[in-house]
Order: sequence, then structure tokens, then C-alpha cells
Amino acid sequence: MSPMIARKNRLTSADRDLRGPRGSTGGPNRRLPTCLIGLIALASFVTSCTTLGPDYKKPEAEVSQQWIDIDAPRVNSVPADLADWWAVFNDPVLNSLVEMAYTQNLTLRIAGLRILEARANLGIAVGSKYPQVQQINGNATRVEISDNDPGSKLVDRHFNSAEATFDLAWEIDFWGRFRRAIESAEAQFDASVADYDDVMVALASEVARAYVLIRTFEERLALAEQNVVTQERALRIADVKFRNGAVTELDVQQARAILANTEALIPVLETGLRQVKNALAVLLGLTPRDMSDLLQGPAPIPVAPFEVSTGVPAELLRRRPDVRRAERFLAAQSAQIGVSITDLYPRFSLVGSVGFRTSDSSETSFTMDSGLSDLFDSDSATGFLGPFFSWNIFNYGRIKNNIRVQDARFQQLLINYQNTVLTALAETENAIVAYLRSHEQAKFLGESVKAAQRSVQLSLIQYREGTTDFDRVLNTLTFLVEQQDKFTATTGDIATNLVAMYKALGGGWQVRGERKIEDYVPEEDKQQLRARTKYWRKVLPASAETQ
Repeated sequence: MSPMIARKNRLTSADRDLRGPRGSTGGPNRRLPTCLIGLIALASFVTSCTTLGPDYKKPEAEVSQQWIDIDAPRVNSVPADLADWWAVFNDPVLNSLVEMAYTQNLTLRIAGLRILEARANLGIAVGSKYPQVQQINGNATRVEISDNDPGSKLVDRHFNSAEATFDLAWEIDFWGRFRRAIESAEAQFDASVADYDDVMVALASEVARAYVLIRTFEERLALAEQNVVTQERALRIADVKFRNGAVTELDVQQARAILANTEALIPVLETGLRQVKNALAVLLGLTPRDMSDLLQGPAPIPVAPFEVSTGVPAELLRRRPDVRRAERFLAAQSAQIGVSITDLYPRFSLVGSVGFRTSDSSETSFTMDSGLSDLFDSDSATGFLGPFFSWNIFNYGRIKNNIRVQDARFQQLLINYQNTVLTALAETENAIVAYLRSHEQAKFLGESVKAAQRSVQLSLIQYREGTTDFDRVLNTLTFLVEQQDKFTATTGDIATNLVAMYKALGGGWQVRGERKIEDYVPEEDKQQLRARTKYWRKVLPASAETQ
């Protein structure tokens, strides 16, 4: 007779042994807590015995001892403090723009939220060490058995049943499956922090680069307008000589052609200037707008210091966030190999249930007065606890092939880490040589501009005096426009190449200092998270200003 449908006054001997006599201190159910404590202690012991899979070791990376151009007069290998490298330009406007970007940039806010996500995933992995199923179940049913059921003559055809249980299932981490998962999640969390730092590095460099381009465009525009004035003067001279019959109309038309060509350069430069300002606005988390209030009017191109400190190549491995991120992804994947290996072995679990169960016959519908009000009496106690194991042995190679998949991914990430290191070294070397050579180029172009300016002065004097033709004036005016524009662009390149060097060296993220998890997210996002779900309130406590 099934205990689920039998009346409580018709208990079998097995039922009585399970529950024990009323008021008894003996019986198996009275020993459940003791057995549970013993099994939990055993589980805690075995979970510290075995951890399958490879133990991760940080890979070695081959780097040069010194930079190729370390003997150049403008660089040195002195360890550099790159936390706020943009301060070397001594430009208060640039300093304020970088600070604003660190506060308002949307991409950086996304990176901060990814840290919260990775931390929550780590919490999920840590929680897997503990009982995976903890459920409180309850039901109350009214059973009506058909008169035509052959067994209806042996049992009550009308009865009520009620049950309330606490079910438990705990897979013991015998092979280190959950420990490897936690190891992987911790590495993923570290990678999310490195990704945040990488965004900071890129953000500072992009803001500085946009600012330098803005100042470069402003200076190129100013020079173009100056050349328009010079060429208008040449046109007036040609027109006067033509009216006096000294030259043909050809000189006048040539003068107008070069003037119009220079004037046509101005809209192009204005377009470029507007586009860079719009890009800067996005970096600052702003809608495209007039940036005059932030830029505080036109200003010279930022001047780079005579000498910069680059440190040594080996410092890149700890300074560059993208290198740290690649290494942390590698560590996370190494742990996943161990997780996949554990699938080859049996899984051991503790399963159990404790609760209360009763039933009683009734000719009426279910009520607490129908004989089920004693659900929580000691005689209604029921439960079981015991070990359980499962072993997926017929998997047709799926488990082993999954191990191969995880290992192949690890090898890919290992090569990616090595490639990231090589790329970091190459980017730094490229930035150093571009910075040095742009200085040399600017020096020669500066001399060319001085000569071109003097050539224009001489050609105009000679043309006015009639000792040379207008072709000479035309050539000198054209050459001056080209050389001045090249020199200004190259002067801007010096600053942008220095910015690229600091980016390649991995500077800028250090200003964040040591932070708590909640400090990676601005208060605006915290408020939205807390308002949407209450489960953020302990993780992201409100600041004193918002309380």
C-alpha cells in the first residue's frame, strides 16, 4: 500500500520505522542531522583532494632589452611615470578635456558595467561550490478514485493529501570542476578590469589626438587666410600693370586662379575642423555642438617636450592593459580545460529531502478540518538522505573532443598573447621613430618656409619693378602655400606621434588608482541599476550625496 495514498491510521511498519514512535528520540529521522553533518564534512574533505586539468603558468614573452632608437637625443630609458602623460604639453585646456572624458565617455561607462557583469559571473561560479538545489516544495490535493478502478475496493476512494518538503542536491566538487570554473571566472574578471584600463588608455590618446588636430586645423586655416591676403596683393599688382599696359591679361587671370585655389582650401579645412570637433564631442559624451566654451578659442599647437622617457621594453608586459587582458583570457581558458576533463569522471552528489506528509479520507472537499491539520506533527515527518552518482560513459567521443576544443582554444589564446606582445613592441617602436623623424621633417620644412616667404617678397618686388615675369611670382606663391601647410601639419604630427607613443607605452589608466568594484560605475548608472532591481543595493550602495 503506497504511503502517498494510505490513511495515516494505516501506516505500514516501514513507515513507522522511518518516522519513529511519537515522542521518541530514536529512529532514523532523528539521526538525519548527524548523518548530514558527517556527509558534509566528508564532502568538504574530498573537494580539497583532487583538481584535474593543467595548472596555469604565465607564459614567457620575448622582448628586446632596449628600444631601437634609445640612443637618439630626444628619448631615454629612464622609467617613466605615464599616469597623466598629457600634462607634458602644459596645456590646461587639454588637461580639462581628458578629465571630462574620463568622467563622461560612454564607452568607458560600458567597460565599467562589464566589470560588474564579470563580478556577478564570478559570484555565480563561487555559488556552485555549495548545494545547487535547495527547494521548499508543498502541495495539497483532493483525490477522487473512479468506482470502476479495480483497486478502488481496497483503498479509500475519496481522500485528501498534503506535503511540505525541503529538497537538497549537492554535487561534490570531487575532481575540481567547480574550483576550475571559479579560477576561470576570476581570470575573466581580471580581464574585464584590464579591458577598462585599455579603454582609458585609448580614450586619453584619442582626446589628445583630437585636440592636437583641432589646433592644427586652426593654424592651417589662419595660414590659408594669410596667403589669401598675400595673393590678393599680387592680383592688385598684376591688375595695375595690366591697366597700364605693362603686361597682358594673362598675368591677371593667373593671379585670380591661384587666389581662388587658395580660397578653395579654406572650406576643406573648415570641414575637417568641424568633423574633429564633433568627434571630440562624442569622446566627451556630448552631442555635436559648438565647442568654443570648452576649447576657449583658438590656440597654438601643443608643444612636445625636448626629451621623453620611454622606460624599457619589458615594462610593457605589466603596463599595457591589452597585454594583461590577453594573458588573463589565457588563464581563464586554461581553467576551462580542467572543467572539460572532469566530464570524463563520475559525479558524486548528496541528495536528500526532509519534510512532512499526511493524508486522510474525507467525503468532503479539502479543508484543514478534514483530517490534515496535523501536517506538521512529529508523526508526519518524513525524509531521506543519501549519496548519488552519475557517469556519462557512452558519449561517443563528445567529452574527449570537447577537451580538444578547449585545449585548441587555449593554444590560440597563447599565440594571441604572444602576438599581442609583438604588436605592442612594434607599435611602440613605430611611434618612437615617427616622433623622432617628424622632428627632423619639421626642421627642414621650417627652413623651407622661411626661404619660400623670402622668395615671395623678392618675386613681388621684382615683378612690380618689371625685372621678372609673373610666372616667377606664381611659382613662389604656390610653393609658399604648400610648404606652410606641410610645415603646420608636420608640427601637429610631432604632437600626435608623441600621443601615439604614450598610448603604445600603455599610459593613462594609472590615474584611476585602487578602486572598489562600485567605483568603476558612475553614480548615474548606479541609480538606474538600483531603481530597476533591488538586488544591486548591497553591491552598489548609494553615496552620501544621493541618500
